[in-house]
Amino acid sequence: MNEGWKAFLQLCVKSDDTELLGKVFDLLFTYEEKEAMSGRILIIRELMSGKKTQREIAKDLQISIAKITRGSNALKGIDQDVKDFLQKCVEEQQ
Repeated sequence: MNEGWKAFLQLCVKSDDTELLGKVFDLLFTYEEKEAMSGRILIIRELMSGKKTQREIAKDLQISIAKITRGSNALKGIDQDVKDFLQKCVEEQQ
């Protein structure tokens, strides 16, 4: 893992204040990058919940089915511990 990415992850873990972290992210990310990350999080959350089809997710989030498919394919390639963590997060948000 490169040094910059590791430093970024450590920065994220150190904050339990989402407002402060949001301000840090305003410094680090462009509006477009934040929008892309937001969309990806919503896609993963919807896919993990398993309540909607990919087409329903695309329609509800007003994004392309290709983005949903990329998120679905990414989920297929992750370790079980990551899936468990994400599932726990999804359940806490419902």
